[in-house]
Amino acid sequence: MRANLIAGQWTAGKQTNPDINPSDVSDVIDQYASGDAAAVDAAVAAARAAFPAWSGSTPQQRFDALDFAGSEILARRAELGELLAREEGKTLPEATGEAARAGQIFKFFAGEALRTAGEIIPSIRPGMSVEVTREPIGVVGLITPWNFPIAIPAWKIAPALAYGNCVVFKPADLVPGCGWALADILSRSGLPAGVFNLVMGRGAVVGEAIIHHPGIDGISFTGSQAVGRRVGEAAFKRGAKFQLEMGGKNPLVVLDDAQLDQAVEVAVQGSFYSTGQRCTASSRIIVTQGIHDKFVSRLAERARALVVGDARDPKTQIGPVVDARQLEQDERYIGIGKGEGAKLLAGGERVKRDKNGYYFAPAVFAEANNSMRICREEIFGPVAAVVRARDYDEALALANDTEFGLSSGICTTSLKHASHFKRHAQAGLVMVNAPTAGVDYHVPFGGRKGSSYGPREQGRYAVEFYTTVKTAYTLA
Repeated sequence: MRANLIAGQWTAGKQTNPDINPSDVSDVIDQYASGDAAAVDAAVAAARAAFPAWSGSTPQQRFDALDFAGSEILARRAELGELLAREEGKTLPEATGEAARAGQIFKFFAGEALRTAGEIIPSIRPGMSVEVTREPIGVVGLITPWNFPIAIPAWKIAPALAYGNCVVFKPADLVPGCGWALADILSRSGLPAGVFNLVMGRGAVVGEAIIHHPGIDGISFTGSQAVGRRVGEAAFKRGAKFQLEMGGKNPLVVLDDAQLDQAVEVAVQGSFYSTGQRCTASSRIIVTQGIHDKFVSRLAERARALVVGDARDPKTQIGPVVDARQLEQDERYIGIGKGEGAKLLAGGERVKRDKNGYYFAPAVFAEANNSMRICREEIFGPVAAVVRARDYDEALALANDTEFGLSSGICTTSLKHASHFKRHAQAGLVMVNAPTAGVDYHVPFGGRKGSSYGPREQGRYAVEFYTTVKTAYTLA
């Protein structure tokens, strides 16, 4: 049994939770502690006790701990990638790449610990000097989703520690393995006891305890829009800082002048890779009428040819969905799309393999429109709906016609349209001739409208959430 980490000690929970392989549901990876409100209380108390010393630690101390973690993650990326593929269902190359990204994130923020700067500004008053500095916000609660079980924890934990905060971390209950492995590495990184705490368990228990806890000064949450709004409301009521990432319904616009083969591959990767279980996935593909029929035919052909199978099989291109509930949700939306009048051209059904897993064939809908639920609601599976547009102007309007605003893409050879789209797409991330899913670790990540709230994650912009600004005046 894998225990929680509280105050530097591995602590058993009153219950355990099995970590099940979605490629083979008979394969139980391990049993993980399932915490409760008392465990959260203990973790918060430990973090608050550790905060005065850690917030006053030197940049070198923070660098050393984060650099240690990054180095070990990179050295073990094959092993961690194997674990990730086994517990979440990403293909092994994708999983190994995600593990490497986690290591790179820790390395980046190790450097940021040394680069935190302030300002000295002349005052308008004679003899007065002004200093503007940043300080950590305190104890932060970090709640992460199941779809990126090591990268998203890394991009929350690393900046929190780099800027001098103490952490209470709750990984997704479906995929505790990667979160535990990360905690194990951090437990050996030289962090003082209580600086980093892991409490695994159900969102309805552990997550609720974190978002309502008076000892937590800030909450960073990635997950569904409905839960994110509840997190924000709870944090606001008690004056805690909060940061929310809540999904998307991302458009990919394909114009008549696009290179057809390139556009199809961009759509396939953006819509179906990682089994479509990415908040940045291209779930709406908006295609202008001159290229529409050729594009739809080619996309459906490519979708049907994708190899669905065990995430660790080298022949597999699309792994299983994460669990039975997600599989049922994907199937339900296939029925919704058909009922709304969209035409299913490929996939959309369960796939049988030698092992009993949650396999689902990537689905392509044609003749969809923006009023349909399959074009409005986040499905979070390998389901793409193609919408026809008259021209660029209508395509842009359709792309922006959504309550979400995370990622948006365009395939075109027109510099004019690419430049206009980059400026006018109502999204935090814009891709030109590249999949809507797939971002670098050293630049800001986040959206607008219903997708995100609060400062950006990743890169140097992470400092905005994990620190508070102080202005100090000194009279000579």
